[in-house]
Amino acid sequence: MSPIPHRKLGDTSVAAIGFGVMGISTAYGAVESDEERLKVLDAAYAAGCTFWDTASVYGDSEELIGKWFKLNPEKRSKIFLATKFGFTMTGARGDPEFVKEQCEQSLARLGVDYIDLYYQHRVDPNTPIEKTVGAMAELVKEGKVKHLGLSDCTASGLRRAHAVHPIAALQIEYSPLMLEVEHPPLALVAAARAFGTKIIAYSPLGRGFLTGQIKSVDDLEADDFRRTVPKFSEANFPKILALARKIGEVGKAHGATSGQTTLAWTLAQGEDFFVIPGTKKVKYLHENAGAAVIELTGEEVAAVRLAAEATEIPGNRYGAGFNEMAYVDSPTL
Repeated sequence: MSPIPHRKLGDTSVAAIGFGVMGISTAYGAVESDEERLKVLDAAYAAGCTFWDTASVYGDSEELIGKWFKLNPEKRSKIFLATKFGFTMTGARGDPEFVKEQCEQSLARLGVDYIDLYYQHRVDPNTPIEKTVGAMAELVKEGKVKHLGLSDCTASGLRRAHAVHPIAALQIEYSPLMLEVEHPPLALVAAARAFGTKIIAYSPLGRGFLTGQIKSVDDLEADDFRRTVPKFSEANFPKILALARKIGEVGKAHGATSGQTTLAWTLAQGEDFFVIPGTKKVKYLHENAGAAVIELTGEEVAAVRLAAEATEIPGNRYGAGFNEMAYVDSPTL
């Protein structure tokens, strides 16, 4: 397997294709045994997908990573470890005391003494972001955190946060199925670039739908959260599958699947882009890592964009309650 390319994030060289750990612990149907899930983490490490992304709210994913580190203590320094705080089932929290409490709990669950990248998962509508980031900056001074990040904030929130402490990474949902972050009123890609903040694309395979493997809502397990997402309604499936097919056609010249082509396309948006696809299966992890060798031409990149921009798929990307937590501004000081 070809090595995963590395890109600069803060002061660190980081794998451009990482591994999103949420899916093996929550939200996507049945959770496998620890033995099987640890095999997936082993495979991610072996494939070079060493940028691992988790969060306090992702089931037992932090504990699972902690078990992996306990089995592989010599590999801690080889993993660029990102986690998040502030997304709770009752809303977002970012008060300074909570920030520090959550960091200590994550460190304990992960079994580590530092976190490479610590994100505010969702912006607290009741706490000025300056206070939240100020508390996060104290964690950097204490050596508990190396870099700071934000997830699904606003452009103004990023600007205000960056004025307190450099924001190394902005995590946003980004794929050919989700380009609204490029355009007003969000314009988050441009905002990140204005501050030299790297862009971490979560759900870079469109929650798996751009692989073309999911043909219907009936293909999802009964407790798969994607069943609750308006954008993935049965009525939208023909358009989603048509986009996946068009992307797959572009990839044929490279012997690539539609999923691999999708990841290669996102990485082709610039050296400031990273992708963190998740999966519960080792075979799909290897497929995702295979995107590293695919270099799309300018014409191919343009063809995917044209297909994406011509595909209008209505509906929110989260169910009620969770959708409203994204792209929120905090009160001013």
